[in-house]
Amino acid sequence: MRKNVIYLLAGQLWKDAFRSKVMLIASVLIGVLLFFSAYSGWENYHDQNDTRGSMQHEVQESWENNPDKHPHRMAHYGSFAFRVKHILSVFDLGMENFVGNAVFLEAHKQNTVNFSEASMSTGLLRFGEVSMAMLLKIIVPLLIFYLGFNTIAQERENGTLKLLIGQGIGRKEIVFGKWLGLWSLSMIFLMAVFLVLLFFVVLESHGGLSGDSLYRYLVLLVSYLLFFAILCAITILVSAFSKTAKGALIKLLGIWLLFVIIVPKSLQAMGYYLYPTPSKIEMETAVEHDLIELGDSHNPDDPHFKALKDSVLLANKVDDVADLPFNYGGFVMAKGEALSAAVYQKHQRQLYWVYGKQNNVERYSAFVNPYTAIKNLSMAFSGTDFQSFLHFKGQAEVYRYKLAQEMNRLQMDLIPNKGKAGPDTISSDYWKSFPPFEYDSLSIPEVFKNELTSLMALLLWGILAIFGLLRLSSNLKAI
Repeated sequence: MRKNVIYLLAGQLWKDAFRSKVMLIASVLIGVLLFFSAYSGWENYHDQNDTRGSMQHEVQESWENNPDKHPHRMAHYGSFAFRVKHILSVFDLGMENFVGNAVFLEAHKQNTVNFSEASMSTGLLRFGEVSMAMLLKIIVPLLIFYLGFNTIAQERENGTLKLLIGQGIGRKEIVFGKWLGLWSLSMIFLMAVFLVLLFFVVLESHGGLSGDSLYRYLVLLVSYLLFFAILCAITILVSAFSKTAKGALIKLLGIWLLFVIIVPKSLQAMGYYLYPTPSKIEMETAVEHDLIELGDSHNPDDPHFKALKDSVLLANKVDDVADLPFNYGGFVMAKGEALSAAVYQKHQRQLYWVYGKQNNVERYSAFVNPYTAIKNLSMAFSGTDFQSFLHFKGQAEVYRYKLAQEMNRLQMDLIPNKGKAGPDTISSDYWKSFPPFEYDSLSIPEVFKNELTSLMALLLWGILAIFGLLRLSSNLKAI
């Protein structure tokens, strides 16, 4: 292939595109949407993080300002954990508005994460919000299809394709020249979005770039570069195998509808049908049933914990809990906390298994729908996917468990048993020494592991796109 010929054909496609008013109108429209989505995304990110950070600070102050108390009372006083948004959520909102932002942390119980944006907004939010990622996933692909539907079909109809081949231009040069021209056109919109995003990332990093944000940014950039290359290849292939330009346009519009709307929505409904989730009441009833069978650590006459008391007395060679070298109430609370946490974790794992099966129905469709692959990768590396939410929930539970068990340990070590002389409260300095909740995003290796299927699917689509263009180069018909 001659590079100068390929560049010449690509340049001709640019000239044809900019002669059309469609390109001008589309550029203005996408520019307006980009400004709106960037501004609203940045404002939402800052407003939400400022609010959540302020609330987290107030919660910690309230916790530390408690007076001297019995540590078990502090375990029930509890705390809150607030989910902080990742800077790249400015780019892709993902599930951000539909999952909770705060969870109350208390002893013996795992509460749900509440206060999602959707729950506090009108139903219009469920139709989606304009984001920079939405432009690249939905709007720009439609524009690519429109700009490229006639690249080969129209030239075949006009007889231009036959003339090009007759003048000694190779079929491979024609195919890859058209593809390069269309792909480079799409780069105008891609680079505009990612330059704006880079500005936000640098601004948030106060002039620098954190390793996490930079790596996520680069993965997103490469993923969208490949996604657009695949879409351009599909456009060229459909145009080449269509008898007329009109027929190519209809086919490409049908492909867009299938990729973006019909297939994802159908598979989401199918996933829920195949793997139904229990209702909140059913879930809570099942947990409560297991907790009742487990026993009540607050009830000294409970059979399970009576057996535990007998074994502890025997092991320490005493006849009464008052003679134990530690506070027995704190010991029982610690054991009860461990057992109840295990029950909650068991039911959570079962629920997440169902969610995983539901999501996999659509996830594996990435091998037949590149939109699914880029959607999953985009959300994951923006920190707005379901796994990021579960990661927050998991960190909140770890913090809750540590807090409860630390209060139980303080009771065991510092509070005397009933019948023994000593204070029934401890210094508030112990509350102040307990660290506040801090959320850390998923690490890059963990995100790659979670989205390995989507990554493999996108790479496979890239290989198929190259193979398709090469095959077309050998079989391109001039008439």
